This record gives sequence, C-alpha cells and structure tokens, in this order.
Amino acid sequence: MNSDPVSDLLTRIRNAGMALHPSVSIPHSRFKEAIARVLKDEGYVAEVAVEGDKLKTLKVGLKYQGRKAVIQGLKQVSTPGLRRYVAGSEAPRVLGGLGVAILSTPKGIMTGSQARRQNVGGEVVCYVW
Repeated sequence: MNSDPVSDLLTRIRNAGMALHPSVSIPHSRFKEAIARVLKDEGYVAEVAVEGDKLKTLKVGLKYQGRKAVIQGLKQVSTPGLRRYVAGSEAPRVLGGLGVAILSTPKGIMTGSQARRQNVGGEVVCYVW
C-alpha cells in the first residue's frame, strides 16, 4: 500500500497513458475522485466512474490523440514530507496557461484559474499538462 495516495493516482494515470490503456482502475477515495473530476472537466480524461459498493474503485477512462495520450505530463507538487501552499492571488500558472494546476482549497478541489477567480488559496496538489 502506497502511503501517498496522490502520488499513486498520478503514477497510475501516467503509466496507463504511456501503455495506451483505454482506462485505469484506482482504489477510491473522495479526494482522488475530486482530482479525477477536475481532470475530466478540463478535458484531460474521457470519463470518471466509481465502481463497487463495499470496496470502491475509481475507473478513469483515458483520452488519446492518435497514439499519444492527451495528458503529456503530471507533476506532484505538494508531498507528505513538504506541503506547498499558495494565496488565492498567487495560484500558479502551468506552462503559461497551457497546463492546469490543481489546488485543494477550503471550497474544494479546483484549478488554479478557478482559485484565482474566487480568490481562495490552498495546497497545490499537482500540475497537469
């Protein structure tokens, strides 16, 4: 069992994308589901579904352009050993706006641009491009 669920989520998505798998199954948590839903809203993954009733799994359908995954890169920013926090106005831009920063804020998981718009700060979870 990985002690860092966000790292596990990002690694599984990255590996499945490189192997051109149509979808990937991940042990469920509400936090991971919220991150996956942001990825879906931003157009990086095709679908997000929760399967099972007792032991839930999160099924993420991946998107491709030809033989290339839509997600070119995933980078975890905040780790269990070193948490990274930003103020609402300082939410980072990824690749000059081409990527997305995912933040965990008091108003829920959201992108960096949504956090800037609502002026809420929080923990920078990861960058996706």
